[in-house]
Amino acid sequence: MTADRAVLEQALERGEEEGGPIEFKERLSRNVHLVDGRMESLAAQLRHRVLSGDGEATYVVGVTDDGHVAGIEPSAFSESMDVLSLLAEEAGAHIEEVETWGVGRDDENGLVGVATVCEGAILDTDDTHIVVGTAGHVDHGKSTLVGTLVTGQADDGQGGTRSYLDVQPHEVERGLSADLSYAVYGFDESGPVRMDNPHRKSDRARVVEESERLVSFVDTVGHEPWLRTTIRGLVGQKLDYGLLTVAADDGPTKTTREHLGILLATELPTMVAITKTDLVSEDRIEEVERAVERLLRDVEETPLRIERHGVSVAAEEIGDVVPILRTSAVSGAGLDVLDDLFERLPKTNGGDGDFRMYIDRTYAVTGVGAVASGTVNSGTVEAGDDLLLGPMSGGGFREVEVRSIEMHYHRVDRAEAGRIVGIALKGVAEREIERGMVLLPADADPTPVREFEAEVVVLNHPTRIGTGYEPVVHLETISEAAVFRPEGGHLLPGDHGTTTVEFKFRPYLVEEGQRFVFREGRSKGVGTVTDVSPSS
Repeated sequence: MTADRAVLEQALERGEEEGGPIEFKERLSRNVHLVDGRMESLAAQLRHRVLSGDGEATYVVGVTDDGHVAGIEPSAFSESMDVLSLLAEEAGAHIEEVETWGVGRDDENGLVGVATVCEGAILDTDDTHIVVGTAGHVDHGKSTLVGTLVTGQADDGQGGTRSYLDVQPHEVERGLSADLSYAVYGFDESGPVRMDNPHRKSDRARVVEESERLVSFVDTVGHEPWLRTTIRGLVGQKLDYGLLTVAADDGPTKTTREHLGILLATELPTMVAITKTDLVSEDRIEEVERAVERLLRDVEETPLRIERHGVSVAAEEIGDVVPILRTSAVSGAGLDVLDDLFERLPKTNGGDGDFRMYIDRTYAVTGVGAVASGTVNSGTVEAGDDLLLGPMSGGGFREVEVRSIEMHYHRVDRAEAGRIVGIALKGVAEREIERGMVLLPADADPTPVREFEAEVVVLNHPTRIGTGYEPVVHLETISEAAVFRPEGGHLLPGDHGTTTVEFKFRPYLVEEGQRFVFREGRSKGVGTVTDVSPSS
């Protein structure tokens, strides 16, 4: 049971009323409740419940008509939610939120759930949506800046607003991110749409529903031991822009340079936010700005101070220049500039072609099943679509069905390229899904590979790279050990060259033109896939 069981108890206490907004259902099934005539009748009933509740109805599933909590098997509950979703769609409504509880001995005998059904069709996500990846040294205020930006709430000076992102409890306790986290805010005709209560999933869903333009953040990890996770966030997500933070009380560090190198190597238009300006003098801020400008010029990038040239110039020229601005999550300095910039920035990462999504995370939801999360690389996906999942360890693909789609906890009926989504899948268990797998249309004919040819640039290496060199390759969401066999036998630091790359343990779906980062210890480089050869 959870603390939120009060929601269930309140619904049971109120009970069903003739013409009221609460409906009890023990279960819903396709072959009973979706047949001709029956579906129309139930959709009309749902519509009536929604209207009587001023646009919101409550469906309690796993409960008999007299209010007895019976509980149903997870598979039956999942089917019931599918049927309820179709009934809501027929009635011009949508499922906003579902809460579930286990009932019976040890909460394992069955499920009961409360579904909130709201008026209006599910949001279509055609609106402009940009995705921004953050980077920067640990304690340089990435997560705090984003947390303050998406809520409009000033930080307490101790990084309190970083807890407003999707972070784990142990990360909050330590004040140290150990995995990717996510946040969102948006804009409507009146200006920014921010979260009022970031700890409620429904508030994130509200932002998605109300905004005409969305900005999603993929917040990476600044601590050196988790550089692999940072690379995964910057390479594996379909980002439009990079946001590099540099603390005014510390200035650029080795990690700052490393993260900047990854952003630029992946050809991501980047901006730099100088954070914590409330802690230092004007002279110190100027000193750090000059240090950032030198760092950019050292890698042949052109810095542009927004304070001097304006937001419109920065938005138009980003990619050819790297905009720099001053910010403080405590005083709020620079947040209006970031708002203005994010509202103007165009989407850079299109996604024409068939649907494709590389999987970054997996989890299981009670009553729903396996969920694969990631950023849609190309095309569109809709609830009910048949897809292929793989490659599995042996190289094959599994047929699955899209049960439902969520974007920042808001249920949507379709998702386009660039959307960060969780896709609930039917036909596969969560334990069978791995990061680096891909979802494709059911009629695709994918050929996974164990090796491919690539053009690479060695950015840093203590000696030379020879045949048998084994770095970790980061390509899309793939992070896998690989063996290099350079043309000519070796590559030196600074060299451009051709090499065969062979995954050590299993095949993946790799396509020509994809860029990747490779790393081993202090050695690193970037590459582009030039030729794909089927594994033998």
